[in-house]
Amino acid sequence: MSHFIVSARKYRPIRFEEVVGQEHVSLTLKNALKTDHLAHAFLFCGPRGVGKTTCARILAKVINCEQNAKEAEPCGECNSCKSFEKNASFNIIELDAASNNGVDHIRNLVEQTRVPPVAGQYKVFIIDEVHQLSSAAFNAFLKTLEEPPDHAIFILATTEKHKILPTILSRCQIYDFRRISVDDIVAQLKKIADKEDIKAEDQALHVIAQKADGGLRDALSIFDKMASMGNNVIEYQLVIDTLNVLDYTYFFNVVEHLMEERSGEVLVLFNTILEKGFEGDWFMLGLGEHLRNLFMVKNPQTVELLEVADVWKKKYVDQAGKISLSFIVTALDLINQCDIQYKNAKNKRLHVEMALVKLTYFKRMYNAASAQAEGEKKNN
Repeated sequence: MSHFIVSARKYRPIRFEEVVGQEHVSLTLKNALKTDHLAHAFLFCGPRGVGKTTCARILAKVINCEQNAKEAEPCGECNSCKSFEKNASFNIIELDAASNNGVDHIRNLVEQTRVPPVAGQYKVFIIDEVHQLSSAAFNAFLKTLEEPPDHAIFILATTEKHKILPTILSRCQIYDFRRISVDDIVAQLKKIADKEDIKAEDQALHVIAQKADGGLRDALSIFDKMASMGNNVIEYQLVIDTLNVLDYTYFFNVVEHLMEERSGEVLVLFNTILEKGFEGDWFMLGLGEHLRNLFMVKNPQTVELLEVADVWKKKYVDQAGKISLSFIVTALDLINQCDIQYKNAKNKRLHVEMALVKLTYFKRMYNAASAQAEGEKKNN
């Protein structure tokens, strides 16, 4: 049996230009390298799976690259680059602060900073999950981080910037990593699918990207799972069934029933969704997202904010043309109130059903309230 390498490792970027969705970070670091304005301490912060540790390793690699002057990218051919790729570099030291968070671990690291590099110009220290260091460890690290030896560079990475001491933050050059957009994730998944000879439906890749919540690593993990289950064929139905995601069709049908005041059909459809194992709050959140998309379609300037496959965009445009803006805004407000009160509701099913009934007869309620207000105005 051959050794399988997960996509997150196999296609991990080895150059700044390959990093997805973090162009602002890559460009700034490359310019700093080209102009020789490299800081002695960096802090990479942002959500999980967006490229923090990857960029830290690329930066560490290019700092000691013997041919990096022009492009500010690792050449991959010099002795320094090759030794790094084989995990045999003595100039790049990685520390996982999640399991090495004590003051003794940091003291050992500080001792290593005093030893100059055997080959190359710098020793680079990468500390991942740095927010998990203890208070004593942070304090032991402060002085070295502020005034390190000329040959030492520190790259810290964290998902929880707010947990890091302000005294540490003030000593670092901070880079904020963004969540990766759905379109960027889908584009990367398509590239990998082509290389791996995997047939993947566009709609399926969009669902995977949305489920990953801005993290490419999570998206690649789901992608590998779906490819394995589908025998190198990733279909939309397989993805929504496996990931327990409600099909867009349900929400299109619910809104259609709401507009035509068919409360019976709405409640029956909601019951079907409950029987599939979905909770009422998840359904209402999905309906809210659907109405939000319809709201975005109403304005030509916000159509591009839809993070759905092209085949669904057309359906959103068609349905948005049949629904009033006032209904969308009122429905979003009701759904928001339902979501806020859901946890405290004793009969959660009835709570959601009442919200759906209110949405169904919104027009009648609005017209009745308007008529009553008009009558009171005339009487006065």
